[in-house]
Amino acid sequence: MTVVTEPLSENTADVIVVGAGPAGSTTAYHLAKAGLDVLLLEKTEFPREKVCGDGLTPRAVKQLVAMGIDISEEAGWLRNKGLRIIGGGVRLQLDWPDLASFPDYGLVRKRDDFDEQLARQAQKAGARLFERCNVGAPILDERTGRITGVHAKLGEEKREVTFRAPLVVAADGNSTRLSLAMGLHRREDRPMGVAVRTYFTSPRHEDDYLESWLELWDRRGAEDRLLPGYGWIFGMGDGTSNVGLGVLNTSDSFKELDWREVLKAWCASMPEDWGYTPDNMTGPIRGAALPMAFNRQPHYTKGLLLVGDAGGLVNPFNGEGIAYAMESGQIAADVIVQAHARPTPASRELALQRYPRVLKDTYGGYYTLGRAFVKLIGNPKVMQIAAQRGLTHPLLMKFTLKLLANLTDPTGGDAMDRIINGLSKVAPKA
Repeated sequence: MTVVTEPLSENTADVIVVGAGPAGSTTAYHLAKAGLDVLLLEKTEFPREKVCGDGLTPRAVKQLVAMGIDISEEAGWLRNKGLRIIGGGVRLQLDWPDLASFPDYGLVRKRDDFDEQLARQAQKAGARLFERCNVGAPILDERTGRITGVHAKLGEEKREVTFRAPLVVAADGNSTRLSLAMGLHRREDRPMGVAVRTYFTSPRHEDDYLESWLELWDRRGAEDRLLPGYGWIFGMGDGTSNVGLGVLNTSDSFKELDWREVLKAWCASMPEDWGYTPDNMTGPIRGAALPMAFNRQPHYTKGLLLVGDAGGLVNPFNGEGIAYAMESGQIAADVIVQAHARPTPASRELALQRYPRVLKDTYGGYYTLGRAFVKLIGNPKVMQIAAQRGLTHPLLMKFTLKLLANLTDPTGGDAMDRIINGLSKVAPKA
């Protein structure tokens, strides 16, 4: 933990980043590499656990490479070749696509260690990290309403500290108290998901494919019931498997079911030799919200930029959040660096207003397609028919993998890439 003894004058910076998850640490890293003075404020102390599937697609791998992270197997990373899809009585194994824009492999690593690696990399780049720093209310300019810093409580003694900067980045996750304090509330017309997961010791721990079950059956009642969501099994390479499920709030059963109990029942239906039994569970079942498809906007206002889960950047097609948290952090950092170099407040503000537009240009159309997809699969019968009929067509499933994982070449790609890119371009960028 960083012990802070600086006088108040040293609690100032060019940028404050609140939250040292993937979004915050990536933002801080790129800002620091560009020479800006950055304060990175994290409410917990590393290492710390986060609810996640721990599986990283090639999009996330690209961001790790851009940060100079050592992603070798010797450094503790487990590589995966692609996605294994199970549903409709079919088992289909698909490799990650061979693209110019993204690597052809994914990675697996537990979030407690993963997040710390990114935070330490930001530190190495020059960001000043404060752990056990619980950020409270924003400091506002009385005349303009702009955020100019934050109040925080630091360390075990919860010492009150004030940090000041002309720009603040909210990377404080789905709850994003900082955004709420600035009047930015969640949009109810955007989908929300829930992820529930646990770990088991299992002989399947070295599986080199991420595994997704498209049909999630609740078999606890008199009749089997198909639920809106999907299950996953990711081998961690350390003797354990991450087993979980993702569920969407577009279904009637979203609020009525205890999803932890559904996960237990689903695991109980697995082959016994896989080891997904209560005796082999290495930790409690934990859950977390998945804020999707720009569910909090605007992404920039009055000196505050939203990145990652704070801005609802989770992909509605597949529930992936880490890649988009890191990408939005890099985009935000680029915009801030350019704004910082402008000579006048008016020109700096003009540059900052570009951030939400870049996000919408990058993801807006694709997320609109994803919202339509979410409404469709909110009906379990649609999901069942799609699994039963789609999985028997490998070429169609290759297209679906590219669409769901958002893995295409923007230029020079194949016909599938051009179709997906074309659909994303013509869809409204809401």
